[in-house]
Amino acid sequence: MASVPIGVIISGRPVLTAARVVSETQFAFEIPSQPSFSHIVVFLLPGIALPDGTAAAVYAQLPGTPQFKLLGAIANEKPSAIFKVIDKAGGPAGGGLGDDDAMVDESANNDTTPLALGISIEPAQQVAAALEAQKAQTAPSNAGNAMVLRCQNTVTTKVLAQRIIKNCYDFLASYGSDTVPMKAFEAWWTKFENKIERDPGFLERSDGG
Repeated sequence: MASVPIGVIISGRPVLTAARVVSETQFAFEIPSQPSFSHIVVFLLPGIALPDGTAAAVYAQLPGTPQFKLLGAIANEKPSAIFKVIDKAGGPAGGGLGDDDAMVDESANNDTTPLALGISIEPAQQVAAALEAQKAQTAPSNAGNAMVLRCQNTVTTKVLAQRIIKNCYDFLASYGSDTVPMKAFEAWWTKFENKIERDPGFLERSDGG
């Protein structure tokens, strides 16, 4: 695949299709950083299909940064994507495979150094793994704690539900009959709501009373 299969669009500029061929599966675009821009559209050219089981990984070396960053990827099933390369608008942009966009300081856009965009045709599974690894690296360090808290909340919800049922059962059992009229349930519900308003944490105590 020596011919360039990819096109690039930046709003207000001509479509870019002339890339430098680095290898049979690697291509590079040099994009002037002025006038400033915040998004790049990367797409497969019409009539072009990538080899089965591959994806086009999109990398960018932003002005003022030494390394290339994996922005995401496109593939035959998703032949185009918008990537945010400068955080100007503040809102998220639709990404490619993996849906993760590069986010850098807006000051980088004041640099006149061209933005280098690299396209690499790689096995789709390899690209997916790289995106997952990148996502894991940027995840908050307390992700494990958040999972623990979710588990704790699940247990707490179950316990609270059991205590609500017990509170209802104890109240209705005071009627001393196997058949409890609906008005008794309504009376319990009113009493229960009033108690929640007066003492919102009463169910969190071990006795639930």
